[in-house]
Amino acid sequence: MRGILLLVIKIAVSIALLVLALRKVDFSDVAARIDLATLWWLILAVVAVVLQVFFGAMRWRGIAHVCGASLTIGHAFRLNMIAAFFNQALPSSVGGDAMRVWFVGRSGAGWRAAGYSVLIDRAIGLAVLALLIAASLPWSLRLIADPQGRAALLLTDAAAIAGGIGFLVLGFLRWRWLARWQIVRHAQACSEIAGRLIVSRIHGPSLVVLSLLVNVLNAVIAWAVIRSIGAGVSFAQLFLLIPPVMLVTTMPISIAGWGVREATMALAFGYAALRPEDGVAASLLFGIVNFVAGALGGLAWILSPKPANADGLGVDDLVGELPGRSR
Repeated sequence: MRGILLLVIKIAVSIALLVLALRKVDFSDVAARIDLATLWWLILAVVAVVLQVFFGAMRWRGIAHVCGASLTIGHAFRLNMIAAFFNQALPSSVGGDAMRVWFVGRSGAGWRAAGYSVLIDRAIGLAVLALLIAASLPWSLRLIADPQGRAALLLTDAAAIAGGIGFLVLGFLRWRWLARWQIVRHAQACSEIAGRLIVSRIHGPSLVVLSLLVNVLNAVIAWAVIRSIGAGVSFAQLFLLIPPVMLVTTMPISIAGWGVREATMALAFGYAALRPEDGVAASLLFGIVNFVAGALGGLAWILSPKPANADGLGVDDLVGELPGRSR
């Protein structure tokens, strides 16, 4: 009953925010801007989404190996593409993460290794996103003249950074009363591994670079869809505006981010003295190209071979124990 209630709430949030955002859009004007020439920009956006999934797979592969779930690049990429499909198909922006845990856990790596790798992958990605926003603040605050917009940007980023710091600090806490809860013990284990990865000379730089590439590609995707409708927004402006929008969109309060992304994009464009209707139109196209890329992931899932050993997803060379963890 609780699950159904949460689903209904997410659907209601998506619909309400979409209705509010779509009131700003003149669809006939948007349709008139798109022709065969500009359609290539949307194809470029789909390619950028697939490339983004590939870089995300490279990051996850390194983390999964440390957690005890060995994946090849090809297998990690296929699983991430399939996860992109489930992100669109399931009623949550983190549905793909749950499916990654399910697929890897069933393949023989163990549920702990699967869950830890996905949670740490998500946490590191969000931490780098928050740091990117913080590093861009001198230029972002210059772009956003509205005081409310500046306050919203600062509060959002401060909350994300505080959450990241809190997650990392959790691994250093040795209070006995915390160990009473199993979920806290698992969170502490993830925090310890994430801390070791970040300071590692081998893993740390590559994880940061791959996370930055994933976030830069979000701006590239937004720029491509903006070009497809001929809106007067530069790549530099999108590079500053898109990361905060993506940070807000990660909140699992809607269906695949629909509604939240459009409303946030309209606000961001308005705060930057750009046309909010262009932001909503770009956000809709952003969602569509992600849906198309997700459909490719669904096709990969359907066409995946079904070997006799497990779930048919081709995860090999798996081990089940986490290195560096005391029992």
